[in-house]
Amino acid sequence: MTRVDVLPAREVPLGGLRAMNVMRALPQRGLPTVGAWCFLDRFGPQRADMRVDPHPHTGLQTVTWPLKGEVHHRDSMGSDVVLRAGDLNLMTSGAGIAHSEYSLPGADGEAPELDAVQFWIALPAGARDGERDFAQYTDLPRVALAAQVGPDADAGPDADAVVVMGTLAGVTSPARTFTPLVGAQVTLGPGSRVRVPLEADWEHAVVLLEGDVAVGGPEGVRPARNDLAYLGAGLDSVELASEAGALVFLLGGEPLDEELVMWWNFVGRSHEDIVGAWHEWQVGSERFGEVAGHGDVRIPAPPLPSVRLKPRGAPMRRDARR
Repeated sequence: MTRVDVLPAREVPLGGLRAMNVMRALPQRGLPTVGAWCFLDRFGPQRADMRVDPHPHTGLQTVTWPLKGEVHHRDSMGSDVVLRAGDLNLMTSGAGIAHSEYSLPGADGEAPELDAVQFWIALPAGARDGERDFAQYTDLPRVALAAQVGPDADAGPDADAVVVMGTLAGVTSPARTFTPLVGAQVTLGPGSRVRVPLEADWEHAVVLLEGDVAVGGPEGVRPARNDLAYLGAGLDSVELASEAGALVFLLGGEPLDEELVMWWNFVGRSHEDIVGAWHEWQVGSERFGEVAGHGDVRIPAPPLPSVRLKPRGAPMRRDARR
């Protein structure tokens, strides 16, 4: 049976004008990354007026994948777009970028319904000090995952996968990546039982967004909603099964061979990286640019911690072949 480690998501209050909580599944104690994926927040489903004023990022890509609602994105590249379910916003910070995100009002005058997943992907050494970039993708490729016939019964309908980032089952997203990875939303119907192909040299994880799923087959591990089911490396496939239907997100990639220092909205490699980014944001340097339409409004960085920032703890990575 496939070994699966279930790592519970934790509720994190964002506070401020956002006035909303998120469920954070990554990073985890002992598991700072899955491939180059270094951050995973689920916000929603909830009714909330989201107002995230201009704030900075360094050393990462933000992958914003909405499930419900509309989000107005503006950034210091001059991008000004509305993001809807089924679309992907991919922002590459390079050495520094700033952006804002506001929810659009609900049709009934109340706070809108919002539900989305946001990921960060750590940029490798060769790209983390590069140029900033932004792209929106509204027509991502899909792949059908054939139902597996079980020993005692029909395996139900095929599953449908949207390839958001990277490559799955020979199908590649147009979104730009800097390390070998995969990010895909998989929809399983009631009674569905499918085998998802994996790259054996990569590590992978599955996050349950809605419904029920057994990871490793019908008798496998059943994570709760938003929990991270970590598979490790060494598997060329994983079986997923659902009784009532499920929406899951598969993420994985080549294990990252760099230690990360993550603090606030910055991903660096040292304490000095973070302090330098903090200072330049606080003084309004040209490193991050300006987000049009907000005037002087921006989110100030919190005070730096009084201790030296260190890389996150050693990962719990394991190889299923050992």
